[in-house]
Amino acid sequence: MQVTETSVNGLKRELKVVIGKDEIEKRFATRVENFKGQVQLKGFRKGKVPSAHIKKLYGRSIMGEVLQETLDETSRQAIQDRNERAAVAPKVGLTEDKDEIEKVIDGKSDLSYTMSFEVLPQITLSDLTALSLERETADVEAAEIDKGVKELLDRSISYEDEEGRVAAEADQVTIDFVGSIDGVEFPGGKGEAMKVVIGAGGFIPGFEDGLKGTKAGDSKQIDAAFPEAYPEATLAGKTANFATTVKAVGKPVVPLADDEFAKKLGVESLEKLRELIGAQIKQQHDQLSRARLKRQLLDQLDNAHSFELPEALVSSEFDGIWQQVTKGLEEAKKTFTDEGKTEEAAREEYRKIAERRVRLGLVIGEIGDKQKVAVTQDELRRALIDRARAYPGQEKFVYEYFEKNPAALTELRAPIFEEKVVDYILTQAKLSEKKVTREELLKSAKEDEAAE
Repeated sequence: MQVTETSVNGLKRELKVVIGKDEIEKRFATRVENFKGQVQLKGFRKGKVPSAHIKKLYGRSIMGEVLQETLDETSRQAIQDRNERAAVAPKVGLTEDKDEIEKVIDGKSDLSYTMSFEVLPQITLSDLTALSLERETADVEAAEIDKGVKELLDRSISYEDEEGRVAAEADQVTIDFVGSIDGVEFPGGKGEAMKVVIGAGGFIPGFEDGLKGTKAGDSKQIDAAFPEAYPEATLAGKTANFATTVKAVGKPVVPLADDEFAKKLGVESLEKLRELIGAQIKQQHDQLSRARLKRQLLDQLDNAHSFELPEALVSSEFDGIWQQVTKGLEEAKKTFTDEGKTEEAAREEYRKIAERRVRLGLVIGEIGDKQKVAVTQDELRRALIDRARAYPGQEKFVYEYFEKNPAALTELRAPIFEEKVVDYILTQAKLSEKKVTREELLKSAKEDEAAE
């Protein structure tokens, strides 16, 4: 194999690679011999088919496989021999001259091709011990646990129909209704014995309020408008009339916060239930605190490193972000003007975000490589189980997808690797703690999320 560097421009490389026809012929002969042991043709014993006969029948097909395999192997080897790492798979270019291609296939000419690719930059890591980070922590207050208990009680509310009761906020009203627009019934606008909790927001705006003041046996015409962003386009923004008959009105019955209530939830006592709620709140605090700390860490790493970025990686990251942004605008039926910016300004903004992500990804990767951070099979297995659990009833398909697509495991491996590198960095950085309230922690986390 002969490799000639034809162009160098920053991280961009162009090479010309020539594989001699003798090498191609050698690879072809080896493939033919291997094929002989597998093929079985009428009139020949298995493994005894003459090579000339195989070449006559399958020569071009085998040569095609040989050439593709040669391209894959030699392109990887060419980069490896240069002690470089390609940012993405190289673009390989073959001659478009059909006569020249035929000569290569016929074994009469060398295989010659060009390679263009970008290499990963050399990264000089900053001193991690110079990082100064502040971890925000929040204690679990009794009032937060009280709120958690109340939320459980509210979710456990039952309703008792009460004769003659006039429907008010928080009551459950059982109704039959027929909806129409301009006198014409619309699909899905009819219901029988539907239970509506006034104020719960289960129906379109205005409908629940229209039930206030009614009682069992009442009939009422209620006008309510579908939101402009309603998923069904034929109904979005339109006002509908609902001919409604009230069947019953039920008052809410809130259970008592006692040991009996806790036992219904599978917990031995109210005290134990409060402990569990407190532990959940603490876990949430810890997650928010970790997210804030990680954001600080990434900000400082970003500021401490400056190097040329592979355009292919930045473009790929930007395309993914841009697709998500434009899809979100389409679903919300908005434009960039509605967001107070031009498309050009938005592109510039998201381009910077893409550059930041690529830069940090390379820095995290470099730190992980130098510290030999590895993701274990057990960690991958747990991540796969968690992913499968996110799709109840489809676990089998999730497992099969990752089994058949090993490259997809990168999707699971990457966040585990990143968190392990972050853990390492935290052992090196200067770390202090600051007590904050839950509200302050939540506010900071929201600000970080909005800034991302």
